[in-house]
Amino acid sequence: MPDNKHIKYILDESQMPKAWYNIVPDLPTPPPPVLHPGTKQPVGPDDLAPLFPMALIMQEVSTERYIEIPEPVRDIYRQWRPSPLFRARRLEKLLDTPARIYYKYEGVSPVGSHKPNTAVAQLFYNKEEGITKISTETGAGQWGSSLAMAGAMFGIDVEVFMVKVSYHQKPYRRILMETLGATVHASPTDLTDVGKKVLASDPDSPGSLGIAISEAVEVAAKNPDTKYSLGSVLNHVLLHQTIVGEEALAQMALADDYPDVLIGCAGGGSNMAGLLFPFIREHLTNGRQARFLAVEPMACPSMTKGTYTYDFGDTGEMTPLVRMYTLGHDFVPPGIHAGGLRYHGMAPLVSLLHEQGIIESVAYHQNPVFEAAVTFARAEGITPAPESAHAVRAAIDQALEAREAGEERVILFNLSGHGFFDMSAYDAYLAGKLEDYEYPEEAIAQSLTRLPQVEMA
Repeated sequence: MPDNKHIKYILDESQMPKAWYNIVPDLPTPPPPVLHPGTKQPVGPDDLAPLFPMALIMQEVSTERYIEIPEPVRDIYRQWRPSPLFRARRLEKLLDTPARIYYKYEGVSPVGSHKPNTAVAQLFYNKEEGITKISTETGAGQWGSSLAMAGAMFGIDVEVFMVKVSYHQKPYRRILMETLGATVHASPTDLTDVGKKVLASDPDSPGSLGIAISEAVEVAAKNPDTKYSLGSVLNHVLLHQTIVGEEALAQMALADDYPDVLIGCAGGGSNMAGLLFPFIREHLTNGRQARFLAVEPMACPSMTKGTYTYDFGDTGEMTPLVRMYTLGHDFVPPGIHAGGLRYHGMAPLVSLLHEQGIIESVAYHQNPVFEAAVTFARAEGITPAPESAHAVRAAIDQALEAREAGEERVILFNLSGHGFFDMSAYDAYLAGKLEDYEYPEEAIAQSLTRLPQVEMA
């Protein structure tokens, strides 16, 4: 039985994982190839070299089960890792549930989210290759601020294209990025060909992650001294996040417990994969049964309403084609406050596991999400980021299901960041001004008509 005395499970520095986990060797079927946007043939390392350092490219295509974390990266990780795992006893009591609820808290990082786990790793490898400048995109700003922090640590200039609606919704995230030394633009901009094209057709465009990615990729492609960095979706990004799940496995052992259901919010898929992938390994290779649940917004429901097919990762059709759940690369979602979940696609590895029925998905409107976030904050004292609050909503629903069924259920979710820079969203919710958006089926269908034509085996 789990320890009834403790609510916090902590590993010491000596127990921090020494390697990231690569799920590719354990997948039931190999991932579909990544295709060149022009030839539609499988890409090789040289095709990706203009955007990424070779060390990251080799991680992207690696079939090794474990990849060692470089000591300089682990040294920086020690500032906040291992992160704590909590038992949410006060929330359990409030819900009057027999479920045991645990959460892995990534908001303890210097910028308040899980994103530095890959930002630090990516800029370490760029520094090793002599790169002096990075371009990137950001939605809510958690990724941008993480990369800005890593850039300051490694002496690399960071240029951020921030989705315009989030740029205006979340000014303090922009200020944090600028404080850490980054240059931040509201995307779409008039600084790139892609941005100019978008603004010509829609001067009031709210922007999207697809557009911001295109702008950042264009900057990297046109400047030999600049590489591009992505905060989610790609294999090497998900790889770096698995330190979260590896720690959580050890912490659940400290609690003498094991989850029946694991939950993560899902935009591109990085925080969810970071927690879930090591547990999926246990499920696939050691027969440890569990459910795996991805939670997304109704306003951008890539897995629950999208199509599993090849698509561009960006609106400007500059990136390679990947097979993923997508709403269409020119899909522009409504300006919900969970800016980090407003991406048209889902990570290829997450998409493959979802297609195989290993990962389930559910979507919520933002009002019930914020209702859950407020409930959690008042019980546990931590105010979740709007993105993370989607996982909170699903965890509460799982606990209520357990109460109705009169059954024990062990729930573990990733509280991927705090919401201290998102108070305008909470203000709108508390004032009853938060709107729910559900993207019309016909609009999604129309967006999907513009998918690239790719023959699939």
